[in-house]
Amino acid sequence: MKLKSNLAALCFVLFLPYYSFAQTEPQNLEMVYKIKQFEKTNSQIEELSFWMTDFLGPRLTASNGNEKANQWVADKFKQLGFSNIVIDSVRPFERGGWDNSKTYVAMTTPYYANFSALPKAWTSGTLGIVKSEVVLVNIQSEADFEIYSGKLNGKIVILPSVAVYQPNFEPIATRFDAESLKALAKESTEIRSRNIDRAAFGKIRELNQKIATFFMKEKVAAVLNNSGEFNVPKATGANYVIGNQFPVPEINLPIEAHGRILRLLAHTIPVEMEIEVENSFTPNNKVVNVMGEIPGTDKKLKDQIVLVGAHLDSWHGGTGAADNASGAIVMMEALRILKELGVQPRRTIRIALWGGEEQGLHGSRGYVEKYLRDAKTNDLKPGFNQFTVYFNMDNGTGKFRGIYLQGNEMIRPIFEQWMIPFVDMDCSAIAIGNTGSTDHVSFDALGLPAFQFIQDKIEYSRGYHTNMDTYERLIMSDLKQNALIVAAFVYHAAMRDEQLPRKPYQAPKI
Repeated sequence: MKLKSNLAALCFVLFLPYYSFAQTEPQNLEMVYKIKQFEKTNSQIEELSFWMTDFLGPRLTASNGNEKANQWVADKFKQLGFSNIVIDSVRPFERGGWDNSKTYVAMTTPYYANFSALPKAWTSGTLGIVKSEVVLVNIQSEADFEIYSGKLNGKIVILPSVAVYQPNFEPIATRFDAESLKALAKESTEIRSRNIDRAAFGKIRELNQKIATFFMKEKVAAVLNNSGEFNVPKATGANYVIGNQFPVPEINLPIEAHGRILRLLAHTIPVEMEIEVENSFTPNNKVVNVMGEIPGTDKKLKDQIVLVGAHLDSWHGGTGAADNASGAIVMMEALRILKELGVQPRRTIRIALWGGEEQGLHGSRGYVEKYLRDAKTNDLKPGFNQFTVYFNMDNGTGKFRGIYLQGNEMIRPIFEQWMIPFVDMDCSAIAIGNTGSTDHVSFDALGLPAFQFIQDKIEYSRGYHTNMDTYERLIMSDLKQNALIVAAFVYHAAMRDEQLPRKPYQAPKI
């Protein structure tokens, strides 16, 4: 009996550091209560959603729409009482600004059919209405150029299909169930790799650039691609840069319209179309972020930064609602809650709405280069040590179900404590793994604490980057829940005695 008692005592002592840390992690439950009640009774989520989608419209990087959004957000930050508001230029953007003001695409022979379509960003307009026959062009190598040389002047070119429609037998909108969350949270020693063949990808890109140049020399009227489905075109950008010349107009058709044309041509039935596209280029060649703050009040900690953010830019289809006005709305609302409650944070809380995410995380990477690590010398800047944590949202409208740790096991017991008040809101999962492809990876690459929340997928993959991505894609109750969770996490990060644990920093090899 005595032996068992001694073993129990020894186990208690051995595990005391963990349990002591986990149980004593500071958490102001009274403040969490206030945050919850305030958002339930004073939410501005629906109003913000209107202004950020219906009013602002599409916000393609460096476009006039993006510029309008930047200024509106800065003005809104001022109205909300934030400090140190800045529209901050962080990176050059060689393509410059581009806006689409008209798109009309219709088949006129063998019968009339008006197609839903989107021009590829950073391609030219048609300079009036174009009426011409449609010609299938299939170039697989440079040797194929000779086949079409001298035959395409004024023609509307359609490229082969790059996708085939597949029926989907799964529900359009989904939420995580208990088993899927459990599987997501399970740690594994397996290392996942995308195994990208960069050499092959480079050859494809090089051939595409040569094809684009060939079409310009041949004076092709327009080029039709397939991108999108459910008769909804998907927005993409031109993947080539040709000096100062404007590329041939390229238009994305949904797979249904594109397939119809190909099948008609395959049966030797002539197809004629009329197309009118108006696009404009502007010499706006910078990526900017819009930032504001709730200043810190502790003399020793006020220069440390608790950062929240989401990307403000979108594609030119729809109004960029789920991707990613939803994230911007949640982060703005989270800071509004704290500001309205009169919180006096020990550390400075900063919000950054990023530019250029869709073109390669330019806004967040530019922030890192400007404030955290020199891009040329890799020398760390003062902001690196002042950085406390970054919370990001960019997975659509779904409610938070937990958080990804990005491999930072040290922070698990902290987040476990912070999530206790939200267990009954179905937010408690903690996944050790990484999630990528959005702005938190710009900070995580330096070993800094930077996190993306686990979100219900809803119908994100169906509507993103299309003209379906509008106000209707937003679930207001989900966004409200997300905002109050962010507010609570940010509050505790700003008030705790120590900065959050970070992974070891590894300088890149020069």
